[in-house]
Amino acid sequence: MENHQKDEADQKSQKPRVICCIGDIHGFISKLQRLWTNLEILIGPSDFQTALIIFLGDYCDRGPDTRQVIDFLISLPTKYPKQSHVFLCGNHDLAFGAFLGVLPSPPDGSTFSKTWKEYEMNEEREGWYKDDGFENMHLQGRRWAGKITVKYNHAKGTDYKGSIYDAGPTFESYGVPHGSADLMKAVPDDHKKFLADLVWVHEEDNVYIETDDGLKRCKLIAVHAGLEKNKGVEEQLKSLKSKDTRISKVEALSGRKNVWDIPQELRETPTVLVSGHHGKLHIEGFRLIIDQGGGLENNPVAAMVLPLQKIVRDTDDLTKPL
Repeated sequence: MENHQKDEADQKSQKPRVICCIGDIHGFISKLQRLWTNLEILIGPSDFQTALIIFLGDYCDRGPDTRQVIDFLISLPTKYPKQSHVFLCGNHDLAFGAFLGVLPSPPDGSTFSKTWKEYEMNEEREGWYKDDGFENMHLQGRRWAGKITVKYNHAKGTDYKGSIYDAGPTFESYGVPHGSADLMKAVPDDHKKFLADLVWVHEEDNVYIETDDGLKRCKLIAVHAGLEKNKGVEEQLKSLKSKDTRISKVEALSGRKNVWDIPQELRETPTVLVSGHHGKLHIEGFRLIIDQGGGLENNPVAAMVLPLQKIVRDTDDLTKPL
């Protein structure tokens, strides 16, 4: 009994670790740098140095500076050795990695070309890549480097930048034209390793979050788009942890309405589910969607700081810590 009371007292006296969940960056290095500075100001140097930083994916495409963004991310473990860094894979990053050939092979020994079949009706419209190396390239790599035959993206209200993924600026950041096989040689080995090492899901125990009822201890699951509400959570987590590349389109990285809500079974035990991807900032209970930027030039890149549930943007003017 005494030991149990001591454990409870220790938990109460421990200061909860600061966690920063950073939304989609999409190739905007100046936004990332300003956001990083704002996070350090808001949190304070001491807590920031030991924070857990979770990047929610989509580091490439749309913005002009993909190469510089990845350089910045690769440098963090050296510059901030006491921090912990989690780099989630977004659907854009998976497609970039697929084009470069750094995805793990399908676990059943099948070829990546099998992933084309389900969506082949879109090949002509999306202008799938069919140059050097396409013969055994995952579907998303072919879509990423393809040349879309329509100019305007009605969903976003913008012109496409090369492909369905707006990958043109990523090619250009490495000094090659969109759709060129030369990108495979132009991307440095440390960038390829970074893309190969991205995780598809991250789980964290003993995360604290401020609620109306005070500080609450929870589990946290971070995944780029979300978890499907009509599939078992454990089944999804197992597939994501194994990076199952037999799947043509990974819903937890690419889905929309089907991954918006938190699955019912996660509501039964306090679990925070945090994602980017959706081009929106949406906070509903323990479902956190942090993607105010959406890869659009005039939108800010946002982050969520836990346990405070404080939103920080690159556009904020922060002159002093809390």
